[in-house]
Amino acid sequence: MTTTKRMDINADMGESYGRWTLGHDEEIMPHITSANIACGFHGGDPSVMRRTVAAAHAHGVAVGAHPGLPDLAGFGRRAMAVTPDEAFDLVVYQVGALLGFAMAAGLPGLSHVKAHGALYNMAARDRALADAIATAVWAVDPALILFGLAGSELIAAGERAGLSTAAEAFADRNYLRDGSLVPRARPDALIADPAVALERVLRMVGEGKVRSLEGADIALRADTICIHGDGPHAVELARTLSEGLRAEGILIVAPGAEPAGD
Repeated sequence: MTTTKRMDINADMGESYGRWTLGHDEEIMPHITSANIACGFHGGDPSVMRRTVAAAHAHGVAVGAHPGLPDLAGFGRRAMAVTPDEAFDLVVYQVGALLGFAMAAGLPGLSHVKAHGALYNMAARDRALADAIATAVWAVDPALILFGLAGSELIAAGERAGLSTAAEAFADRNYLRDGSLVPRARPDALIADPAVALERVLRMVGEGKVRSLEGADIALRADTICIHGDGPHAVELARTLSEGLRAEGILIVAPGAEPAGD
């Protein structure tokens, strides 16, 4: 019997401020299945958190926490020297804050946790930091799914902690030969063309491979595909990926969720 392939599309959301705008979030929501919502440390504020949770809930999108380093000025993308204990506290604090908004919206809880920016990239390489994040997620709710870079220390830490994990691949980022993401400071870090991004994602899903900038094929497991909601082509990219994957017979569904109608 043929098994239908499943894939999640996630986007980083709620990274704006104030009462009046959620950026492109509302336009992106119909095309994704998981939302990683900023918890106020790298982006977002209480009002934006509340409204983004409500928007995701209204669209049937899985609600997850997107904790980052306490660096509003640098948008959480600058590395900071944090100990594992500090990382644990940062994650518990932020996940707990978003959990409160999820419960206030009538949700039973959160779906997943995905670290943001520099915290994500640091933990992808640093076992102690990855273990601290995974332990923090488990301490808040062992049923939460931990998102992490495919093949990274974060995925290994989640498995050691007894969490369900979702290996993440990136539609709009380039890769280096070692499987890490090209640093954002480089001009070739991002992929702007949605058609190119879709072609790469279809290969990730179909073959479990992505081509690095050096020209080498990298093997990876992709359970969820990330797009960045703050990118200039974010809406077009989300639509192109969603339509393109469905056209190939791939079921778009959040990790751990049952498809509609099942």
